[in-house]
Formats: sequence, structure tokens, C-alpha cells
Amino acid sequence: MKRNVLATLLIAALALTTTGLMTACTKNETKPEVVRIDFAYYNPVSLVLKEKKFLDDDLAKDNVKVEWIHSLGSNKSLELLNSKSADFGSTAGAAALIGKANGNPIKSVYVYSKPEWTALVVRGDSAITKVEDLKGKKVAVTRGTDPHVFLLRALDKVGLSEKDIELVPLQHPDGRNALEKGDVDAWSGLDPLMAQTEVDKGSKLFFRDPNLNTYGVLNVREEFAKQYPAYVKRVIAAYEKARTWALANPAEFKAILARDAKLNDAVAARVLERTDLSDPIIGEKQKTTIAAAGDVLKKSGVIKADVDVPGLVNALIDPQFGAAGK
Repeated sequence: MKRNVLATLLIAALALTTTGLMTACTKNETKPEVVRIDFAYYNPVSLVLKEKKFLDDDLAKDNVKVEWIHSLGSNKSLELLNSKSADFGSTAGAAALIGKANGNPIKSVYVYSKPEWTALVVRGDSAITKVEDLKGKKVAVTRGTDPHVFLLRALDKVGLSEKDIELVPLQHPDGRNALEKGDVDAWSGLDPLMAQTEVDKGSKLFFRDPNLNTYGVLNVREEFAKQYPAYVKRVIAAYEKARTWALANPAEFKAILARDAKLNDAVAARVLERTDLSDPIIGEKQKTTIAAAGDVLKKSGVIKADVDVPGLVNALIDPQFGAAGK
């Protein structure tokens, strides 16, 4: 009898221990300790998200921390994602495609803006007035970003390629400085730096085409999305709070951008004039735009010739998490 009692107690203790271990494993599998996410001046909504703590406050309910990482460009954001230094990163759609083509395991899950954030820029006294005038000229650009893709597509439209110019690879701030100093003839710019040189220095946007700008997309590491799908939805839900707040509070939105990016009021206003926050849904429109950019990238040798661009775009764009985290 005593043996039966002891056996029963032992089994019960083992069951409790096993249940505790299973619960702990389940918690480890479904809840990250920290969510690492970037903020960038080219993504004004991210500045609101960081300022208003919509994500921090939500995840604090689960004792999950948020780590904010400053990104200087799409290429840097992709580096952060690829090295697992960030779980979420904001880039241009075409830049995300380049990353995906190079083996970066990411998914684009949300549209944070539809910007006209890049154009071809020259100094106010430049004789350059059209894309054809760039032949043989020094042009600054950040490789692997939307301005790079924009430059390639602009050249392609007039029968030129990267081989017809002297491309000077610089990060966005250095590209603007090189233009203003006269070290390069033109710059494929990015807001807010582009608006800053336009308003403050009289630089000219001599070639613009909003349709050649690919969308601003939020990317997540595939591993994170697979392991923590509920938290992907919560990040998107927090982004939605920030986006709708920005639309409802334009003056304060502009003030946050101006303060964080160290812009004057006129420059911040110019940036936001070129930033459309009306449609956060990711899907067919982004696929079409990014695929068109992919064709030029393939033609230019940025993406390998044997890459299936439509298939790559389909693998990149993932609408399953919804625009409001539902």
C-alpha cells in the first residue's frame, strides 16, 4: 500500500515537473525576450512609433523589451536584418528585393509609406537639365537603396546604364555633402536630406518620377516571423497606431520629424508633402512596382541574370499578417 502511495506521489511530481518544463518551453517558443526594430529619418512613421511608445507599451504587458536601432539607409537596414541585429527593418521595396536576391532571409509585411523620396539632384548653378546630360559625369548614390534603383531606371529610360556615368558610392549624407561641395556633378537623393539641400542650398531636382520610387516597406526576418507570428501582428498593429496618429496630428507629426532629423520647418513640410500614408496594405500593387524595378536591376547586373524576378517578389511580399495586425 505504501509503495502504491509513493508511486502515485512520484508520478504526480513527475507530471508537474514535465508540465512545468513544457510550459516553460512553450513560453520560450512563443515570446521573444526583446524585439529589435529600426527607426529612420526616411521613415517618419517610425519616429512617431518610437516617440509615442505604442509598441513599447504593448509589449511591456508580456515583459518583452523593445530595442530601437537607428538606420541610415535601406542598405544598412538590410545589414541589420541579415546579421540578426534587428528583427524588423524599414527599407524601400526594391532594396528589399535586392536583399532577398542576395540571400537575405526576409519578408516584407507592411507599407509604412508611399513616398516620392528620391529624385536626381544637381546644384542650383548646374548646366545639367536632363538625364542624358549625366553621360560621363560623376553621380553620387548609395548602392542597394531606392535612389540607386531610381538612378538605374532613369538611365535605362534614355538608353543609358551605370557604365555611362562615373558612379561614386557614398552613404546618403555623404552624397549630399559631395554634391554641395562640388565633388560630384549630381546625386541620386533621398529625403529628408534631399529636401534639405533643395530648401537650404537651392539645389535642383532636375528629374522626378514618383512612379519610379518603390514603396517604403517594413521587413521582418523570416526566422522571427515563423517563431513569433503573433508578435509580427502586434508590431504591425503598433505601426498602424502610429500611422493613423500621424494622419490625425499633422502639425505634431511634422514637429517630431523636424526635431529628430534636425530639420527646419520648411524642410520637414517639404518631406511630408512627398509622403503618402494613406494605404498600408501590402500586396499586388507593391508586387507590380517592385517587379518592374527588379527587371531593370537584372538588366543592370545588380541582380543575377538567372533570377526569377516574379518568383522572388512573391517570396518577398507576405500579406498574411494584415495591415492592422488582425
